[in-house]
Amino acid sequence: MLEDWLKPKAAALESRGLTRRLRARASDEVLIDLAGNDYLGLARDPRVVEATVAAVRTWGTGATASRLVTGTTALHAELESALAAYTGNETGLVFSSGYLANLGVITALGGPGTLLVADEHVHASIVDACRLARSRVEIVPHNDVEAIEKVLAERNEPHALVLVESVYSVLGDAAPLTALSEVALKNNAVLIVDEAHGLGVIGNGRGSVAAAALAGADHVVTTMTLSKAMASQGGVVLGPAVLRDHLINRSRSFIFDTALTPASCAAALAALHVLIEEPTRPDTIHRAAARLASACAVSPSSGAVVSVPMPGPREAVQAAALCMTDGVRVGVFRPPSVPDGISRLRLTAHAGLTSEDLDRACEVVTTAIREVS
Repeated sequence: MLEDWLKPKAAALESRGLTRRLRARASDEVLIDLAGNDYLGLARDPRVVEATVAAVRTWGTGATASRLVTGTTALHAELESALAAYTGNETGLVFSSGYLANLGVITALGGPGTLLVADEHVHASIVDACRLARSRVEIVPHNDVEAIEKVLAERNEPHALVLVESVYSVLGDAAPLTALSEVALKNNAVLIVDEAHGLGVIGNGRGSVAAAALAGADHVVTTMTLSKAMASQGGVVLGPAVLRDHLINRSRSFIFDTALTPASCAAALAALHVLIEEPTRPDTIHRAAARLASACAVSPSSGAVVSVPMPGPREAVQAAALCMTDGVRVGVFRPPSVPDGISRLRLTAHAGLTSEDLDRACEVVTTAIREVS
């Protein structure tokens, strides 16, 4: 039954060059990694590793239950307080993934009487949250503040959420947060900013919301993932205490999910401490991103992501394979993962790249692009 059902779907994907496959990564491979999101280069840092090991020895391998049962540990509380203080927010609430953090806050604030206004380039987690929220949803053109203002001004709902990313994950461009905040405040709306690609990278690490002096504003909510710059796993919602209380009581992806493991909390805490102690790490990311963008003749990135358009999905996959053969791993984004429908190589800069790494990576990537274009 399943074979007859799914085989035609698989064939349709293959014919368009859109089949995706899992490839196991070896622990001892020697590659220049431009595909992962370890922006601060801390996933293998001994300080982060040792903190994680110590947490496993103290708390065990799992959280044992949901946060409201026995899953909340002292490490969860410490991480929430530390992230809130670092980013300039009143409180934080940790979820077991960034995906679930977005899902949790949007569905808990959504529902009848709340309009959701989403940028057309937002992450799939926000798209799915909109689908589950039981709210009217308006999708607006990318970074179009006037379109957002028009929708907000003409709404009938008493409440509204404006949903954006601080730095967009595919194109690497930034949201106009100051203008968006002004429009949201003027129209009695809440601005929710996904800082997945801003934490540890923008604003000397504190994120784009802090850099725009919006952290702590009562109409601005921030979500973050801990799986990128924080070299761990999990997500967090940051904002006023009244929001945290609401999420604890109303957010289904918080209430009914097993808590983030204490070891992951410890890893994120250790990474945050390294970032505080070594505040120049974000500058290293920006220099590497600028070098990659220049070599590939594309627009400079607002963050760590360098997006290189390709002629089509097959060419993107072929170029990535050529890069891998020459010791450089790059990301491949094809429909439906690309909001503009254009297949791309996605290069992610990180603080662990040496000057020699960058020279080699630029040579390999540009050669591969020339060969397939």
